[in-house]
Amino acid sequence: MTTGIGARVKRKEDKRFITGKGKYTDDVRMENQAYAAFVRSPVAHANVKSIDKSAALAMEGVVDVLDGHQLTGDGIGNIICGWAVTSKDGTPMKMGAWSALATQKVRYVGDAVAVVIADTQQQARLAAEAVEVEYEELPVVAFADKALAEGAPQIHDEAEGNLIYDWDIGDAAKADAGLAAAKHITEMEITNNRLSPNPMEPRSAVATYDEAEEHYTLYTTSQNPHVARLVLSAFYNVAPEHKLRVIAPDVGGGFGAKIYIYPEEITCLWASMKTNRSVKWTADRSEAFITDAHGRDHISTAKMGFDENGKITGFKVDTIANLGAYMSLFSSSVPTYLYATLLSGQYDIQNLHANVRAVYTNTVPVDAYRGAGRPEACYLIERMMETAAREMGMKPAELRAKNFVKEFPHETPVIMTYDSGDFDANLAQAEAAADVAGFAKRKEEAAKRGKLRGLGYSCYIEACGIAPSAAVGGLGAGVGLWESAEVRVNPVGTIEILTGSHSHGQGHETTFAQIVAERFDLPIDNVSIVHGDTDKVQFGMGTYGSRSGAVGMSAIVKAMDKVEAKVRKIAAHQLEASEDDIVIEGGEVKVAGTDKALGWHEIGLAAYTAHNLPPDMEPGLKESAFYDPSNFTFPAGTYICEVEVDPETGVTEVVQFTASDDFGTIINPMIVEGQVHGGLAQGIGQAMLEQVIYDDDGQLITGSYMDYTMPRAADLPNFSVHHASTVCPGNPLGMKGCGEAGAIGSPPAVINAITDAIGNNDLAMPATPQNVWNALQAVSAAQAAE
Repeated sequence: MTTGIGARVKRKEDKRFITGKGKYTDDVRMENQAYAAFVRSPVAHANVKSIDKSAALAMEGVVDVLDGHQLTGDGIGNIICGWAVTSKDGTPMKMGAWSALATQKVRYVGDAVAVVIADTQQQARLAAEAVEVEYEELPVVAFADKALAEGAPQIHDEAEGNLIYDWDIGDAAKADAGLAAAKHITEMEITNNRLSPNPMEPRSAVATYDEAEEHYTLYTTSQNPHVARLVLSAFYNVAPEHKLRVIAPDVGGGFGAKIYIYPEEITCLWASMKTNRSVKWTADRSEAFITDAHGRDHISTAKMGFDENGKITGFKVDTIANLGAYMSLFSSSVPTYLYATLLSGQYDIQNLHANVRAVYTNTVPVDAYRGAGRPEACYLIERMMETAAREMGMKPAELRAKNFVKEFPHETPVIMTYDSGDFDANLAQAEAAADVAGFAKRKEEAAKRGKLRGLGYSCYIEACGIAPSAAVGGLGAGVGLWESAEVRVNPVGTIEILTGSHSHGQGHETTFAQIVAERFDLPIDNVSIVHGDTDKVQFGMGTYGSRSGAVGMSAIVKAMDKVEAKVRKIAAHQLEASEDDIVIEGGEVKVAGTDKALGWHEIGLAAYTAHNLPPDMEPGLKESAFYDPSNFTFPAGTYICEVEVDPETGVTEVVQFTASDDFGTIINPMIVEGQVHGGLAQGIGQAMLEQVIYDDDGQLITGSYMDYTMPRAADLPNFSVHHASTVCPGNPLGMKGCGEAGAIGSPPAVINAITDAIGNNDLAMPATPQNVWNALQAVSAAQAAE
């Protein structure tokens, strides 16, 4: 059985996971370990008047109680936002200060004001409850639209009226002219509901300070340990970079929420130095709800114009994005360069303008969550297209096909250049697999059972592997977005791949090994993948934005090119042949057309014994490479959802979900299907069940699984996943990202299906039974009034 590109190889890493042998941050046990518990604000907005630690310090096992004045007094810096966005009037974004431990003011429920260090976790938590904090409560604003209202409470002095930036993209005059010329205009108000990421493994940190070496080690649940080390050293001043080691061991899911350095990691490192103890902190689930960065939370109004043939003439969007109480690491880029630049969708829209206002509120900070801006864009445009088709009496697929981009490369009016795709092929494949032709019969049968059946489409496109570094730097990104790799061929011929990408569920240990096994025609078990440790692996940018394949694997390919070139030189020298005649196959390096050959292990040994190498060749056989993409990649596809609604209760069942994706070259179809399944589950969860809810006082109502509804297996159908792919011309493997697609394309497909079933286009996410029932009652009331 082949184990190379395209093979359905079982994941190598799963053996340790399913046998309970994985090692997560919470499994780390250090000598002289203490535990941290944070003292968190119970109110959403207040001045901190005083902190009384005396009772806590007197409790059994308490090592110390530390506060924000001590932290800032030691020179620990404020948490940064790593992407600078400039308002349309040329002014920079208004970034308020965010200390890891608040000093003067708290701005959301859960904002930490102190930390207790104790011998046991229970002692730390009990002592944290004994810390007395006097708060002077201030007025609260928890909702994005109200944050901009006149007289709203001021959250940061730096941001007048709570406005962080007022940014736009596209051409407003052209969009207005296109709408003015339209025969039909569809207008909608669309909300993208706030979500909590809920990875299986909560965030955790174990920090150790070695006083003798003045060296720090941090074990943490991170998607990008090198970037974590960079910001901890260069911006937060916790430790010099060469004196800080960051290790991200097995990580149980990230979904974007583990990209960032949070207050807890900073505080644990600093507290380890202050107490000369290893300090460990692991969030419980309730703590995760009030500290992990949330996602989405947009309020938008949109207008889309069409001519008499159904061609789009103009598209205008106005969005208010809630960034919460502070600006997190990538937060500024999510509603701008990751959202508005994808509002063209799969369509040839010449006249497009988007305006985005980002605001502060007294809520948990908002940042990237699976898809990061792309789901918000897809949901808006695909709800618009479906609704417009119904208003104009056209088939939703027909309206989309009329407007598809047909020729590539295609430059959109919002800075993207789509390099490849065949949107018609994905649409046709999805319709065939979903048996759209038979839907009317199924709808009729459902009606006999008293059920309403609906069909909904979504044609998504996303931008992955954000690049190139020079381009994103010009747009305000604080770091480059390349990736690195090192290929080490050992003396016995086994291969180690050191990658700056980080795996937290994507299956890198398998797929990365597959491309190496195919390149050198070796058993996959001869290849091991090393990642997640800044002392072992060269600097890399980590895993997010579906970049591991197109960017991370491309760096490996570049390093393998160098290794292969050296292997050919060694073999040609020893076999007395031309390098052009050397082939690598079957575990050997051969002279084509002859019986002259060396075993792969012999090449490795020859490189290190160095007894017979070409003149001037260095010993050893390892090479590194950095890969900076020339463009984004653009996965795309069509999703079709079919639902049944019980009109008496509003209960909705997804009875069929069909996906046709274009991911370019697919390394391991089984792993790709798993990624799609996971994304679809999250997208359907957003569409039907999940929503973070605050009350007017900024108190989190959905702070546990009793109130925040996660999808279960019974809520999901068996997914029908298909591929109609075009090769990406921008990287050596022809790959496009796959990790976020399901979460991007599925929400509008679900809502479009439900609105088709109930005959009400105004249904908002999440489509809970109560919301669907209320929408049905609105339809009945409207019909009765006619």
